[in-house]
Amino acid sequence: MTTLNARDFGTTGKPALVLLHGLLGSSRNWQTVGRDLADTYHVRALDLRNHGASPHTAEISYEAMVDDVLFWMDREGIQAAALLGHSMGGKVAMQLACRNPQRVSRLIVVDIAPKAYLSQAHRAEFAAMNELDLTSLQSRAEAELRFESRVPDWSMRKFLTTNLERTDAGAWRWSVNLPLLTEALPLLEGNSLRADDRYEGPVHVILGGKSRYVNEADRAKLSEHFPKVRVTVIPEAGHNPHMEARADFVQAVRSSD
Repeated sequence: MTTLNARDFGTTGKPALVLLHGLLGSSRNWQTVGRDLADTYHVRALDLRNHGASPHTAEISYEAMVDDVLFWMDREGIQAAALLGHSMGGKVAMQLACRNPQRVSRLIVVDIAPKAYLSQAHRAEFAAMNELDLTSLQSRAEAELRFESRVPDWSMRKFLTTNLERTDAGAWRWSVNLPLLTEALPLLEGNSLRADDRYEGPVHVILGGKSRYVNEADRAKLSEHFPKVRVTVIPEAGHNPHMEARADFVQAVRSSD
């Protein structure tokens, strides 16, 4: 198990809400939403292994990430929490809830389904990151410009560069474990659930209306694993409703209770 870095929002004594980011994300992605929800919950946002300020490891799998989250909960004295996961973090959250239901009071899944995804966009983004010459890089803005040929979406280019950080000597480095994540991409795009995985507790799936990540067939699959699932669609949001339609997203999370 790995000791995860966490950002803490809210006041001790309120119901625990644990937030899990997506691939190449970090706890930074939740800063504004975390503060918005802190009047109702004791919000903690985690950096999953090989992301953010959490340790780089020699392996990555959904089972390992679930064990990390449970280890962190044990260290924090959290017997059960509401668990919210976006994209890859949603796959972690779904597996944790199905296989450790006593640790999850309710499950909130953001714009992801229990299935395998094969994304050419992911491959282009990882190629752009691996091709970037960090030794000659002057700024994140310059990195965004160098990404243009591989990554047409400006917001994705900006998102990728949030993983660039300065060393003490002033050089640039990736905060994510880029070699391991690149190698593990097919595994991370896979389905984190087995056919017999089920969670009988309350489940709220929040989708972006402009996103293509979850279709009608996927909704049927969600019902197989989560009998008490309900779905909310935020019409103007894409794959990142917590960033693209924050007020509507926060309202949807509050309605999960």
